[in-house]
Amino acid sequence: MEGSEDIKGKRTALAIKLVVAFHLIGLAGLLITPTRPLFLQLVPYHLLLMTLVLFFTHQPFNKKFTSFFLLIFIVGFTVEWIGVHTGKLFGSYNYGPTLGLQLGGIPVIMGANWFLLIYAAGVSLQYLSIKAIWLRILIGAIILVLLDLLIEPVAIRLNYWHWVGNTIPFTNYSCWFIISVVLLLVFELLRFKKQSIVAVILLVSQFIFFAALQ
Repeated sequence: MEGSEDIKGKRTALAIKLVVAFHLIGLAGLLITPTRPLFLQLVPYHLLLMTLVLFFTHQPFNKKFTSFFLLIFIVGFTVEWIGVHTGKLFGSYNYGPTLGLQLGGIPVIMGANWFLLIYAAGVSLQYLSIKAIWLRILIGAIILVLLDLLIEPVAIRLNYWHWVGNTIPFTNYSCWFIISVVLLLVFELLRFKKQSIVAVILLVSQFIFFAALQ
């Protein structure tokens, strides 16, 4: 048991170093004009790496956790598809090339991105002394909307996506909140272990990353 805990501790420490290091390296690469084109090409691979890091550190890695990932991935990709093709969820927007391989005009990595956000926010709230599920869900959804407020201007400038008319509609944020509430409810209801300090570090790193790029 002691050996197992030691391995788990080393794995967690390595994951934290990877999350922090890659966010700092990515930040520096995007802030320095000559290296920006290269680092923009690496954006989808960065998101994929963060997904793999969370997989690597989540214990136990079982059917309940993989079911959660697949469900969030599919729902996240689906709402993006509906949003782009109908304009009835977030507003009228289209994706640029920065986020990589697309399926039906939607970057495939967006499914993983929704997982990263929901998992990171959901796990982070588990560390607070909030017993009421509904309160954790509401706070988590507010946190994700605040993060989106930081993401939007950066995403537009770096060609992640673009809004028709160059105006971010209020429905984008209201829809983010509603979808976050639903997916965080799924997070709360599915019975898998929800303790991972790496997820907390990832959420904090995301806030710092996008705040620094403003």
